[in-house]
Amino acid sequence: MAWRACVMMNWTKTDFVRTRNTASQSCRLNLCNQQRCGFRREAKRPDTKKGNVSKETNPSPHEANTPGPPPRPVTPRITLFKPLMFTIGFTGCSFGAAAILQYENLRSRIQTAKDKEETEQLLQGSQDMAYWHDWWNQLSGMQRQLILVMSMMDDFWSSLTEGQKTVTGIIAVNAVVLCLWRIPSMQRSMIKYFTSNPASKTRCLPMVLSSFSHYSIIHMVANMYVLWTFSSGIVSLLGKEQFLAVYLSAGVISTMVSYVCKAASGRLYPSLGASGAVMAVLAAVCTKVPAAKLGIIFLPMVTLTAGSALKALVAVDAAGLLLGWRLFDHAAHLGGALFGVWYVAYGHKLIWRKRELFIKFWHDIRSPGGGGSRPGGGSGASGGDGGGPRPQ
Repeated sequence: MAWRACVMMNWTKTDFVRTRNTASQSCRLNLCNQQRCGFRREAKRPDTKKGNVSKETNPSPHEANTPGPPPRPVTPRITLFKPLMFTIGFTGCSFGAAAILQYENLRSRIQTAKDKEETEQLLQGSQDMAYWHDWWNQLSGMQRQLILVMSMMDDFWSSLTEGQKTVTGIIAVNAVVLCLWRIPSMQRSMIKYFTSNPASKTRCLPMVLSSFSHYSIIHMVANMYVLWTFSSGIVSLLGKEQFLAVYLSAGVISTMVSYVCKAASGRLYPSLGASGAVMAVLAAVCTKVPAAKLGIIFLPMVTLTAGSALKALVAVDAAGLLLGWRLFDHAAHLGGALFGVWYVAYGHKLIWRKRELFIKFWHDIRSPGGGGSRPGGGSGASGGDGGGPRPQ
């Protein structure tokens, strides 16, 4: 019994020492682990098992053997009904407004002539050169210089033809729009409203505004130079009011032709510029006066007739449209040229010469109770090429 008690005590003591040593080692290990965790930035995420990965990524044999259909390219659906209606309505409003403007200009001319005649009769004999000489001497040097500058500007403006005076406003509008393109904050609005694109959400208003929009200075100078050159001829043929109607309508119609060609070919890209309207003016003059001599800007020694120049331009634009050239909007060029030829040949008789009823309706609205009389005592309006309501 004694030896059993001794053995039990030794065995208990040994277990106690082992347990204590094991506890101290585990304590040291735990402290070491806590220190490492304390300096560790982020705990690692458990790795995904290979079995799970293969199970998620590998499709089933049934899915692997069944090929899916290839994704179809998303093409925007283009409808040109609204642009077409806008083109028809804008063209009609342009010629209607031109007829009203011609009527009002004639009324103002008649009234101005009457007032001027009465003023001359009142001032005749009441003032002499001595009065104006004393008035000039009372002015300061700055006032005299300002009057001289205004007189020079008035002389320059008087030296211009009616057509050059008319296109001066168009050139000024194009210059303002060119400056707006240089403003960074205006870029988004300029692209939206001053470039024509059949794939855009805004398609009607840019048909008009893009005809006054140029991003390149060279592009604008070339178009405005051609417009300035042919302005005298086209205004002498049609009159300034009818010319404005033709110019605005040509810009919209040429853009509509461009929309149709772009939608048919699938080449949807924006375009801008007054080339379509300028081509209509050039084509109208060349059709009306085909024997006129024209020169080339960079080759002044080379001259050709207006009819030959028009045929060459139409042939180049037709080739560019068929071959897919994208240097210019050849569809808009062709649309403007064809509209100019059509208007001089047929449109003038169909539209402008049949404006009598509309002018009579406007006259009755403007001056009710007038009995349908025209300004100047006339009973009707002349149906000439460039004329409007004239006193008879």
